[in-house]
Amino acid sequence: MNQDDFFLARAIELAQKGSELGEGGPFGAVIVREGKIISQGWNRVLISNDPTAHAEIMAIRAACAAANNFHLPGATLYTSSEPCPMCLSAAYWARIERIVFANSRAEAAAIGFCDDELYDELNRHFSDRSIDMAHHPMPQALLPLEKWVSKADRITY
Repeated sequence: MNQDDFFLARAIELAQKGSELGEGGPFGAVIVREGKIISQGWNRVLISNDPTAHAEIMAIRAACAAANNFHLPGATLYTSSEPCPMCLSAAYWARIERIVFANSRAEAAAIGFCDDELYDELNRHFSDRSIDMAHHPMPQALLPLEKWVSKADRITY
C-alpha cells in the first residue's frame, strides 16, 4: 500500500466513524506533513449545528492549532470525497500544498451531497445570486481597510 492509499484509507475510516456516530455526513479528512498525520476530522455538522463543520474544515482547524500557524506549508489534505467549494477555499487559505481525495463530486452528488448549485452561484455576479445581496458603499467603511494597510506591524495572509 502506498502512502496516498494509506492516508486515504484513514480518511475513509473517519468518514465511516463520524457517520456511524450520527455526527454528520459520511466524510473524513486527514492532514499529513512529512509523512505524519498532524490532524484529522470527520463531518460534525449535525452534532454541532454548524454548517461549516465539514471534515476538511475540522482537520484544517486542528492542524493550524497544532502548528500554531494559519498556514500549512508542505501539508497534504487527504479526504474521503472531493472537497466542496468551502473546504477547497479553506485549503487554499491554509496554503495546503496538495489534496488527494477518494470519491468524486459526482459520487457524493449521487447520494444527495451535490455542490453544483453552489459552484454555479459562485460564478454569478453578486446581484444575480439566489441570496439577495446589495452593495451599499459607505465612506466610513474604507477606514478599517486604510488603517490596516498603513499598519507597519500587520501580518498579511
